[in-house]
Amino acid sequence: MSTIRVTGFVDGFNFYHAIDDLRLHHLKWVNIHALCEHFAPRPQFDLTDVFYFSAYATWRPDPYKRHREYVKALKQAGVTPVMGRFKPKDRGCFKCGHQWQDHEEKETDVNIALRMMREGFADSYDRALLVSGDSDLVPAVKMVRSEFPEKQVKIITPLGRDHSMDLFRAAGGKKNCKKMKLFHVERSLFGRKVVDSTGIVIATRPEKYDPPGR
Repeated sequence: MSTIRVTGFVDGFNFYHAIDDLRLHHLKWVNIHALCEHFAPRPQFDLTDVFYFSAYATWRPDPYKRHREYVKALKQAGVTPVMGRFKPKDRGCFKCGHQWQDHEEKETDVNIALRMMREGFADSYDRALLVSGDSDLVPAVKMVRSEFPEKQVKIITPLGRDHSMDLFRAAGGKKNCKKMKLFHVERSLFGRKVVDSTGIVIATRPEKYDPPGR
């Protein structure tokens, strides 16, 4: 039987907020390449690429610093970051008249869709592994399945979340959807130090992401 080529497409914010809602901050220091390997185990599968889609909250110094450290760790693990941006957005309260500036994440959904299509046209995968529960990605899933009927799209719903039924249906139902479990993430965490092949430290786990009891 021939090996099935798999490419991972990880919706960084959707995954991050799923972990954040569980208050399990140490799980944010996860090697998503290793995580995807749980859903594409050798020798039946060959995980050829993993793409991580996110954006930096540059106006928040501490989260920005942690995020940059995390992206350095991901690069060392062979993950390709595809970074979008945040756009300032004015908001206000109709009752009291108070106004403030918020930020809205832009480009991630489009980046995921474009990359899935680009890699599809390049024939770099037989199966796309989409880690997200965001129904905004339904058009991307439908397009991939329409343009490349010989390819599969597997949805991995982030930890603690229920399937998006729209994504569930777009991917073709139960056989193409799976929920992430706690052990998948716990077994995929980076160590405190992430080093290169020569032993040079590339990234260090932020204190906020230290495991409980450490």
